[in-house]
Amino acid sequence: MTVDRIARLLIQLDDIEPLIWRRVEVPLTMSLKGLHDVIQAVMLFEDYHLFEFEAGGRCYDVPDPEDLYERKTFAARNVRIAALIERGIATFSYTYDFGDNWRHTITVEAVEDGNSIEYPRFIDGERRAPPEDVGSTSGFLEFLNVMAKPRHAQHREFVRWYGGRFDPEDLSVDIIQDRVAKIARRRTLGKAGFAKSQNQQH
Repeated sequence: MTVDRIARLLIQLDDIEPLIWRRVEVPLTMSLKGLHDVIQAVMLFEDYHLFEFEAGGRCYDVPDPEDLYERKTFAARNVRIAALIERGIATFSYTYDFGDNWRHTITVEAVEDGNSIEYPRFIDGERRAPPEDVGSTSGFLEFLNVMAKPRHAQHREFVRWYGGRFDPEDLSVDIIQDRVAKIARRRTLGKAGFAKSQNQQH
């Protein structure tokens, strides 16, 4: 089994205090679309909305042939993390859900040889990310306020909308690790299938 070169990334959600952050290790060969999947997994988002990376003055997303704005974007699935690092990019941004506008700052903390384990890998983090469709930063702050006060007039309504209690300190590490492990397993199986197809051609 060949050992991946990996990047250790710090992912921070902008404009919210105290800071919501995650640290992950991902293969340099992973595409930005793959990194989008990892961020969705570690933030416990549900991939309901559009996303965009901005790095070195370029935007990367899933290009829409019917984009009315005719913005110049590049396909996230065609750009590998290694390509950004080779261009000297150590910090870039990721925005998810242009309505709620969850903007993240991603920092490359290190590039090193990986171990003989499956990547990507979740390392650590703090605080739970906002739930889907909570209504941007201001909506999330209102949500936290109401959920923290059982006697608040809207508390029951918010609990019903969310589907239960919301603990802002609870990462749900087991769920994050399970979601990331599924991505890693899918990637390993894909690599094995590709290697097998290459061997059959020779």
